[in-house]
Amino acid sequence: MADAIKVLLVDDHQVVRRGLRTFLEVQDDIEVVGEAADGAEGVDRAEELKPDVILMDVKMPGMDGVDALRRLRELDNPARVLVVTSFTEQRTVVPVLRAGAAGYVYKDVDPDALAGAIRSVHAGHILLQPEVAGALLSQEEANSGPGRAGSLTDRERQVLGLIADGRSNREIARALVLSEKTVKTHVSNILMKLDLSDRTQAALWAVRHGVTG
Repeated sequence: MADAIKVLLVDDHQVVRRGLRTFLEVQDDIEVVGEAADGAEGVDRAEELKPDVILMDVKMPGMDGVDALRRLRELDNPARVLVVTSFTEQRTVVPVLRAGAAGYVYKDVDPDALAGAIRSVHAGHILLQPEVAGALLSQEEANSGPGRAGSLTDRERQVLGLIADGRSNREIARALVLSEKTVKTHVSNILMKLDLSDRTQAALWAVRHGVTG
């Protein structure tokens, strides 16, 4: 399975990890490479195993999912994190997404849909259930209206559209024939001008206001 998507499971409930592993191991293109019982162990295992996608719970003893996401970002770990949790409250959803999660699904998700979600975030897409996207958009719109789009340069709008398409900085650089450093600068300027915290919010803002790549 040289081309399989490498997945790390991070959940404090062994029965949940076992259930996820049992299902995912029958998928031809997904390989479970390890497990962790809390956020701190998850970060360590992510650095060791270099997974493509991490399935992570939010509420765990010790380091929770939000802190683990922040730590992974500090380490510049490239793994895409798909949060799989039973918590639906906005006060839980928004911090997780702001911390850098690429997707958010509930533990009662259909198994085939979960496999599809793993493939989707691995491909670079942002995957949110409708009510989750609504929670983030409601906060985003309180701080950033469509009038702010006028402050973006044409190049920044191009970059924003490609962020909405799920492109990485490297892919954006190739598409626009720019250096990655220049793309990073554009992304920083976009977030500052739109008063947004991260790429997930930027992507949702772009979709909401019709900015496409």
